Amino acid sequence: MTAATPLTSRAQPTARERDDLLATAARLRQVVASRIVGQERVLDEILMALLAGGHALLVGVPGLAKTLMIKSVSEAMHLGFRRIQFTPDLVPSDITGTEVMEEDPGTHARLFRFVQGPVFANIVLADEINRAPPRTQAALLEAMQEHRVTVAGETMALPEPFFVLATQNPIEQEGTYPLPEAQLDRFLFDIRVAYPDERAEVEILRNTTGRTETAIEPVIDAAQTVALQQMVRDVPVADVVLQYAARLVRATRPDDASVPESVKRYVRWGAGPRAGQALVLGAKAHALLAGRHAVTPDDVRRVAHPVLRHRVLPNFAAEAEGISAERIVDDLLAHVAPPKSDIRI
Repeated sequence: MTAATPLTSRAQPTARERDDLLATAARLRQVVASRIVGQERVLDEILMALLAGGHALLVGVPGLAKTLMIKSVSEAMHLGFRRIQFTPDLVPSDITGTEVMEEDPGTHARLFRFVQGPVFANIVLADEINRAPPRTQAALLEAMQEHRVTVAGETMALPEPFFVLATQNPIEQEGTYPLPEAQLDRFLFDIRVAYPDERAEVEILRNTTGRTETAIEPVIDAAQTVALQQMVRDVPVADVVLQYAARLVRATRPDDASVPESVKRYVRWGAGPRAGQALVLGAKAHALLAGRHAVTPDDVRRVAHPVLRHRVLPNFAAEAEGISAERIVDDLLAHVAPPKSDIRI
């Protein structure tokens, strides 16, 4: 199956079509990795979020190729792409669109016409999302959750597939507006982008200081992307793995009897049921990208940090003692024992 050939309309793909789709997903990762050096974990988490049908928030200091990575993923996918540079003066209509009045040249009648905003795309890059005021951030809430927007009383569907990939700078707080918990919860993954190691940084210098730039050709289209998302949801999960995911989420809540001591002491608010959904979907995507058609506890553990780090809210005691959400998630993984599995990643 080539990138231009859509999946057939049958409810379940054949074994050949499944193999072709998995090969396309592997090719997508390979193509993007040819431009992005030293961020393999981040790239894997972006692809997992896309295949799981979720949105991703990339958090990292400037210069770590967050925006370039998202643009490279969009170039490798034959999908509509829009970039929104969030600024303090951005208003909701700059995102969703607005109505403009036009005059018919023949009848001179004045009519309103809706001009779509940049949210009407398959992949939306929300660059420095925390620089926009809350009402503008909230304009994305309906789009992220419902895949539609409501303007002037009319509800309009967004193109499918639809992803919001947002970036955020964690060290610069002046002129920023922290994302509310309700919006953070809409992001399937909170992906942390770290500094590259020395080998990768040398390779980055080699690749970015010459004349040539690595070209990226689209390798996957909208129909294939939707088919991969359906394949992710078809991956079976044993009851014991579902129970493990549920126990991890419940262990983040301070009022639960079985939580570790660190949660009781340092957590103000734990994760809700949407976190469990994200754990399962992320684990399914991880298993599928690994070429497996069943989810193991290790798949759930692999996605626990990007799923939970933005849904576990440390309290004042944690901030005073320098206890991060990352460390709390580490304690959860150590406290909640995974079920035994014959399959290992």
